[in-house]
Amino acid sequence: MESAGTKPTTTPGSQRFLAFSLGVEDFAVPLLSVREVVALPEMTRVPNTSSYFSGIMNLRGQIISVFDLRLRFGMKAEHGSETAVIIHNFSQLCFGVVVSSVNNVLSLKDTDISEKPDFHDMQANAYITGVSRYNDKLVLLLDVVKALRLEDVAVQKQAAKNKSAA
Repeated sequence: MESAGTKPTTTPGSQRFLAFSLGVEDFAVPLLSVREVVALPEMTRVPNTSSYFSGIMNLRGQIISVFDLRLRFGMKAEHGSETAVIIHNFSQLCFGVVVSSVNNVLSLKDTDISEKPDFHDMQANAYITGVSRYNDKLVLLLDVVKALRLEDVAVQKQAAKNKSAA
């Protein structure tokens, strides 16, 4: 983990990821897509939404949709003292994902990242971008937008923004 007060550096051919846990499994997302990490806030549930949609939260005046990745992946969603929300920025879309714990920042060389294996489930093939080993555990690298199926929402928001600007 990077120490407080120092700026993490990357070298050519390396990437930084935010590593987190969902239950006992380890995952990571590109650090550039992460805006911030916050403690689990109070959320307002929205009726008739998917089971993994936790609700909406107010983050300094901005209303943000929050999804629970554990429920999305069919895991048990227990809240503990380390449960957190990772706030992501993707294009014109800002959203949060609930995770069991945030672990550290990984600086991975391209050679540290293995190609994903072929999964029987075609959806997993879409949102798992690679695999890395860290502390003798395998870490799945995620495309969280594809995992939550938010591509269409982002495209619609961008189109609406472009239309209002014209």
